[in-house]
Amino acid sequence: MPIAIVSIPVADQDRAKAFYTDVMGFAVPRDDPMGPQSRWIQLQPPGGGASITLVNWFDAMPPGCQQGLMLGVADVDAEHARLAKLGMVVTAISAEAWGRYTMLSDPDGNRWVVATLSAG
Repeated sequence: MPIAIVSIPVADQDRAKAFYTDVMGFAVPRDDPMGPQSRWIQLQPPGGGASITLVNWFDAMPPGCQQGLMLGVADVDAEHARLAKLGMVVTAISAEAWGRYTMLSDPDGNRWVVATLSAG
């Protein structure tokens, strides 16, 4: 069974939504009220795959605790340049047997890997 949705813990759902849509290019298939203090904000990365939801209701998931989620891109060099041009702090591109990658953090400190995977 495929992974459908991954929870991303954030402090401010609006700030996080702006980052994921404006910087990362995610689409917003859902943004619905969920109780007095939260919304169900579901975001879809460009090209599809599992979506994310911006959560602020899990005590065991403080903002910024999500680490190492990977986004696959066709050209990590181009994506690195695009993100840097937007003012994002991205690591130098590194290479491993599984692919080439850079890393960045969202406004809450959730850490992402952006990679072009090698054929395996």
